[in-house]
Amino acid sequence: VQLVESGGGSVQAGGSLRLSCTASGRIVSMNAMGWYREAPGIQRELVTRITSGDCTEYADSVKGRFTISRDVAKNSVYLDMNSLKPEDTAVYYCSADAVTSQTMYEYRYWGQGTQVTVSS
Repeated sequence: VQLVESGGGSVQAGGSLRLSCTASGRIVSMNAMGWYREAPGIQRELVTRITSGDCTEYADSVKGRFTISRDVAKNSVYLDMNSLKPEDTAVYYCSADAVTSQTMYEYRYWGQGTQVTVSS
């Protein structure tokens, strides 16, 4: 499974960005998709995830500011980030929990990461 992310960039505090991620490959079923982030010196952390049943989970630090959504038909997930803060600066990684015709078991796949920089 290949995950291709787009939409990162630089923005001033209070601004907005939208990240997109599309999965491709021999996908039999796609379960949860999500976004994680990794800032310098900080372990990768969950930002948000959405299950195949559209249940969502958010880190406390982004609740009310970030919104995750998905397009099941396109195997895509999106992250709308509003009211961005300098502490949101990180590399953002897309994740997908998928079963493929090659493995026939669920595995978590990762995108290559996209940089988000928020300046004060």
